[in-house]
Amino acid sequence: MPKRVRVVSPDPAPGGFAENRDGFLAFIDLERGLSRNTVAGYRRDLDQAANFFGRQGAANWHAVTPQLAAAWIHSLSGAQYAVASLARKLTALRMLARHLVREKIREDDFTALIGGPKLVRKIPHTLTEEEVGRLMAAPGGGDARALRDRALLELFYSSGLRVSELAALTLQQADLENGYIRVFGKGSKERIVPVGAKAREALAAYLVSGRPHLVKAKTGSQFFLNHHGRALSRVGLWMIVKQQARRAGITKNVKPHALRHSFATHLLTGGADLRAIQEMLGHASISTTQIYTAVEPERLVSHHAKFHPRNKG
Repeated sequence: MPKRVRVVSPDPAPGGFAENRDGFLAFIDLERGLSRNTVAGYRRDLDQAANFFGRQGAANWHAVTPQLAAAWIHSLSGAQYAVASLARKLTALRMLARHLVREKIREDDFTALIGGPKLVRKIPHTLTEEEVGRLMAAPGGGDARALRDRALLELFYSSGLRVSELAALTLQQADLENGYIRVFGKGSKERIVPVGAKAREALAAYLVSGRPHLVKAKTGSQFFLNHHGRALSRVGLWMIVKQQARRAGITKNVKPHALRHSFATHLLTGGADLRAIQEMLGHASISTTQIYTAVEPERLVSHHAKFHPRNKG
């Protein structure tokens, strides 16, 4: 596993705030695929907020009220922060609040009524089609681990699953004969995701010649197994993606979420309908999926250069 940078805040969060903060930071690092610098920035922002809340008498995130959250944002307005910095601090707090609700740690979002500048969403980091091809070919050999790694990479790119969905996949959810898997996403919402021919081929090879060699006495129906016969964790999946990306000679900082982004981007640039991509990704709102339309200008410029008669020598 690559060496992680340990970020120590100048004013660490009071003890009552630290546990849920760390769970949230692990979530955005592994599940959302945010960059190391972004995660470190959010940690500093949340520690700053927690110290403010602590001075106002709050012992933990359960005690933070909408009024207290608004007071922290107001306290920053005269501190000479750039608009982008203020927006990031508010985004960090909003994301944490929503995470606490999603994980049923709190019932309410204490940032729901706070207004503020909006961050411009960046185009997600993706792999080129050539890089994807190299990544898929990286797990060499026919042993159980190579078959497993090849199968999970192919399924990742073919389906656009979230890391947590891939880690939780069971044998009962896959219907390779009909070419789809049944996924239970956020809020246990069910969706059907197609699986392409190459992914089905890799999955079948893993099930026949790979998974049986990883099964132990207490193995259940988990699809992707580690060497102990248990389900691969999200961290285990992350390690496999990083390892195979290095083996493929890809110099980008490839995280598992990059395959999900690549899946959506390559479908869109190939002409797929945005609504269909939304359904396959499991996005509740089309606005979340629309971030991928930011790649369209590049495709339009390329097509114009290639096909417009005045561009031909």
